[in-house]
Amino acid sequence: MSIPNFTLNNDVRIPVLGFGVYQTPPEETIAAVTTALETGYRHIDTAAAYGNEREVGEALRRSGLARDEVFVETKVWISDYGYDDTLHAFDKSAGKLGIDQIDLLILHQPLPGEFERTVQAYKALERLYADGRVRAIGVSNFMPDHLDRLLAETEVVPAVNQIEVHPYFRQSELLAYDTEHGILNQAWSPIGGITFYRDGSKGSTLEDPVVGEIAAAHGRTPAQVMLRWHLQQDRQVIPKSVTPSRIAENFDVFDFELTADQLAAIDALDTGVRGGPEPADITRENFWIDIPEA
Repeated sequence: MSIPNFTLNNDVRIPVLGFGVYQTPPEETIAAVTTALETGYRHIDTAAAYGNEREVGEALRRSGLARDEVFVETKVWISDYGYDDTLHAFDKSAGKLGIDQIDLLILHQPLPGEFERTVQAYKALERLYADGRVRAIGVSNFMPDHLDRLLAETEVVPAVNQIEVHPYFRQSELLAYDTEHGILNQAWSPIGGITFYRDGSKGSTLEDPVVGEIAAAHGRTPAQVMLRWHLQQDRQVIPKSVTPSRIAENFDVFDFELTADQLAAIDALDTGVRGGPEPADITRENFWIDIPEA
């Protein structure tokens, strides 16, 4: 089947469902991406910091699919921020991926303590976009105050903001901000995985009784229900897995629909507790990763 698309604010189309490779070891990435492409996924999300861009590129080559059939997204890590450094970061990523043009290139974090470096990195993305080396540009983990500062100093409105969104951490204010500014919300950790309650205890959205009850009503799995929740609220999603059966399960979400009451019930699960790092806490000193040339 062909996957529906969202249209970005520059008229580029992106599949509503993608395949992520965060924390997928390089030695498992080729097989996972190959399985995803064979299943029907046509958007692959990787990042320089994941250390598996080369393997994503190898899977793309082995697939036999035409270049324009697969939407490729990657991210620039904070250690490569700054105008010239970010231009070079593109060269590194494109070289590892083995492609001349990246469909979507985004900044991985806002780096609030050195925001001028963030701005210069984004201006480099604008240059790459103007030169046609990328088809769209965006950001990840940017909060409204970061976006306000960025929009005030740059020309191109980000096409996407890739953020942590799942039933236990919905980020309603940020979702509304992005939508108001024509920025597509792209959910990382869309199923939640190991998440946190307000008291700090760990729990899994996959075991939540509300999600489980809705899943049972539709004859679906909790993961499928959560992905459907995102899609019906106009969020692009990038679930990840290395297990073929789960890769297929996450793709099979286009032939059922949640009711308004079911969507609201999942919305009500929000705890306001973030599972990933606070964007405000990201510094080059604490989160430095040396991104190799090849």
